Formats: sequence, C-alpha cells, structure tokens
Amino acid sequence: MRDDSRLPTSPGFWRSPLRGPWFTSVLGLVLLIGITVLFVTGLVSYAAYNPDLSPVNDKTPDKGILGFYLFSWPTDPHWLYRVDQGVHVTLGITLIPVLLAKLWSVVPKLFTLPPARSLAHALERISLLLLVGGALFEFTTGVLNVQLDYVFPGSFYPLHFYGAWVFFAAFVAHAVLKVPAAVRNLRRLRAEEPVSSQEPAPEQELVSPRPDPATVSRRGALWFVGGGSLLLFATTAGQSFDGPLRRTALLAPHGGPDPGSGPNGFQINKTAAYAGITAPETDEDAWRLVVTGRTGTLRLSRAQLRELPLHSAALPIACVEGWSTSDQWWRGVRLRDLAALVGHDDPPDVFVESLQRHGAFRHAALRANQVADPRSLLALYVNGESLTPDHGYPARVIVPAAPGVLNTKWVARMTFGETR
Repeated sequence: MRDDSRLPTSPGFWRSPLRGPWFTSVLGLVLLIGITVLFVTGLVSYAAYNPDLSPVNDKTPDKGILGFYLFSWPTDPHWLYRVDQGVHVTLGITLIPVLLAKLWSVVPKLFTLPPARSLAHALERISLLLLVGGALFEFTTGVLNVQLDYVFPGSFYPLHFYGAWVFFAAFVAHAVLKVPAAVRNLRRLRAEEPVSSQEPAPEQELVSPRPDPATVSRRGALWFVGGGSLLLFATTAGQSFDGPLRRTALLAPHGGPDPGSGPNGFQINKTAAYAGITAPETDEDAWRLVVTGRTGTLRLSRAQLRELPLHSAALPIACVEGWSTSDQWWRGVRLRDLAALVGHDDPPDVFVESLQRHGAFRHAALRANQVADPRSLLALYVNGESLTPDHGYPARVIVPAAPGVLNTKWVARMTFGETR
C-alpha cells in the first residue's frame, strides 16, 4: 500500500518539484530565528503584567515552575512594553507565510512509513507532530486575539501561555535534531540542484521520485513567500505608529479606524459604553476617588485632586494586541504623592479598582517601583485637555512601560500597601 501513488503514504503521491532539503532548510532557519524571538518577547510580555505580584494580575495561576523567570517589571525605558509587544505581534503575523510554507514543505514526512525507523527518528516524528499542532494553535490564537475575535474556548492568556511552552519545547527538540542537517544542506545544495542519491533517508522523503514539471524555481518560491511576509508586515506594523502610517495597518483592529482629532484623538482599547460606564457615576459632583493607606481613607473629588501638585509626563499607551500610540502628554497627581497622603512616605504596592464592573482587568496591582516613578500619574488631563470618557474620565492611571490594561481607566479606588 505504501507504493500506491494514490495514498499519501506513497512518495509518488507528492509531486511538487519544489520540495527538497534546501527549500525546507532555508524556511527552517528563518523560523529558528523568528520563533525564538517570538518566544522571548512573549515571555517578556507576560512578565510585564507582574503576575507574581497579585492574583488579579495573574491569568495563569497554575503555571508552577513555568514562571521561574519572572522578574519585577521596570519603568525604564518608558517605551519598553511598546517595543516588545509591537515586535511580538508584528513578527508573528509576518512569519505566517513562512510557517505555512514550511509546513507544506514537510507534509510528506507526516505520512512516511514505518512510523519510526529508530529512536532518533521516533523522537523526530513526535516533535514534528507537537511542533505542527503547537504552531497552528499558537499562531491561530494569537491572530484571533489581535483581531479581538475570542471564538476559542477559555481565556486567551492561559491558552496562549501554556501552548507556547508546549510548542517551544517541541521546537527546541526538533531544532536540536534538524539544525545540523539544515546547515549541511544549505552549504552543499543550490536551489536548482537535484538531490543527491547519497542524501540521508529522512531528507529523501521530501523529494518526489516523480516530480511534476517545474513552473517556478525554489528561489522563486522563496521570493513569493517573502513577498507574502512583506505584505503582512506592511499591513500590520502601522498599528504601532500614529498619523498616516496607522492607516496602513489594515489587519489590526486599532490600525484603521480614525480615533478622531484633537487632544484626545488617539487610539483606545475599550470605550466607556463598552465598559458600562455611565455619565451619572462619572459626573464631577458625584465621583469620588477613594484612597486607602496606613493612616486611613480619604475621599477626594476631582476638584480636590486638581488642587494637589500636578505633574506631567510624556508616555505612550501600548496593548497586548500589539497596537500602541506615540507619547501623549499626560497631567495629573503623582501616584507617590497619593501614597504620601495616606501615610506612605516610602511608596508601596497599590491595588487599583475601576468603575468598570466586568472584565478581567477592572482591577490591577502595581509594584512599588511603578508607584515611586515620578512619571506614574493619576492622570486628569491629556495633551492639555480633560480626559474624555473613552480615555478614562474622570481619572486614569498612566505608568511608564506598563501594558495598557494596567493603566486602569475610570479609577474608583486605590489601596496602597495591598495588592490582594
């Protein structure tokens, strides 16, 4: 049955003349670099949430030893999260054509018989199955998250986090087994050279014994894949910039829509209406900020906050979906000054609560170093005008280098010295 060319287990079933060690090796080495960068930037992005600080920040409470690397997230440079997550999302989307081409190039290996010729071959096959499944899962959930389409069961954070570790473990195992052969293939082969009969059997599985006539060279196919990646890059990267470039981000939900003009004319994640924030509860006469600390509790109106020393900071907003804004000019009360009002001369951690009643990030905890940074504000103004409801009126948190969801909008309560 293996020789029946009508079955995928037969080498004769796969007729493309493009498949071969050289083509697969080039794609594999591109992915080796790209996926390593994706994994590292993903881990860094997860650390930015300070998940070991508070349960409300931890979306994967059963991570165990997988959180071994976590560290206290810094506030410098202030664009750190913007660059990290922008690279993570943009590179991930850009690599999709390379990933699909790589999977296409090795499809015959999924059907080879016998399933295992040796222990090394068995390990390779297992790593390949985990690699293919993990890659499809990680890229699919990542793209859906960028598009804000949560059609998968469960929360994105644990699915993507645990999936990343499974995928990368298989990726490392596969790379250890295949990189030496890939390097040899690139040194020894040229795009149009036929595969030598001396090729090791596993590499021969990629070459059709009866290929169809070639309509494009392998180099041409690589240019086609590269062109697809370049197109995706061009229609995604603009989400990290303001102005005309943002209009080119057709694949990013925060890239195309016009946020309007004026001081508050920059991108947002959730509108006040989406979050269920109503005008009566944010009215200046009704709203009060509750600040709790060592010496008790204060209830401050917006007018009272305006009477406190106000400071300014130029900071961006950057979100996990990869989009970000340029630096906006925020003005408000320093978080460390609010801490001092309730008895904390040495700024502690703080637990921030929003008027928003539903959603994973209606509460957030910030570390002491974030509270202490002089650029960390309870902002009342942006770019010279009061915040609009969609940007967090009557007050919002803004912290350098923090993910957007930790820059809580519609702040109702701040408890210093507690992270719950």
